[in-house]
Amino acid sequence: MIERFEGATVGEIVATDFRTARVFEEFGIDFCCGGRRSLPDACAQVSADPAAVISALEALPEAAADGDMNRMPLDRLIDHIVGNHHAYVRRALPAIGRHLEKLQQAHGERHPELRRVAVLFGTVNEELSQHLLKEEQVLFPYVRDLAEHAEQLCGGLLSPFGTVANPIRMMEREHREAADQLRIIRELTRNYAVPEDGCSTYEVCMRELADFERDLHRHVHLENNVLFPRALALENGTWRHDGR
Repeated sequence: MIERFEGATVGEIVATDFRTARVFEEFGIDFCCGGRRSLPDACAQVSADPAAVISALEALPEAAADGDMNRMPLDRLIDHIVGNHHAYVRRALPAIGRHLEKLQQAHGERHPELRRVAVLFGTVNEELSQHLLKEEQVLFPYVRDLAEHAEQLCGGLLSPFGTVANPIRMMEREHREAADQLRIIRELTRNYAVPEDGCSTYEVCMRELADFERDLHRHVHLENNVLFPRALALENGTWRHDGR
């Protein structure tokens, strides 16, 4: 029913049913860094027909009971992010970097955009590598402590950075920067298209870049729209364990 989406942000829709991410991607709707927009506003931003988007969402089969990421225990959510998305980033970054270096050597003269793609991805590599460490060594341990002690301390857990909102703002800014750099790469490569003179490495690399951006969208969504709001609510004592 259409009423199911009224008043919900696109980030909340994906958090409730992760399969909806694919629908939003098909329409070019940003559900990660732009996840706080309402569905009508998100559609308007990309000139998508809201009725067509809702029709596609309604066409999804009934969601499984465990599809709501908001109800996943916080420590399991962090484990999921680190074990799946952080691990994937660490595997993918060096492999894509090596393939881009080969493409520059073999195709750089005919496709000069590859140099800028490589520079942009090098920035993504450097910045995301540091970003993951900051989350795993500083922010995530604090959020785990919040979840463990929230009831006893009523949000009064001491931290080295004041409110958890401070590192969250930094992480969200870095998410946006990484997403913007990958968007430019997608535009430079014409949606990761392989040119007629492209080799098998070219095809593999474009597929890797497309997969990397797709994973980043899901990765950022889980942090920006699920984990971070729950951490803020825990700190100020407004989070309920039933997910409301």
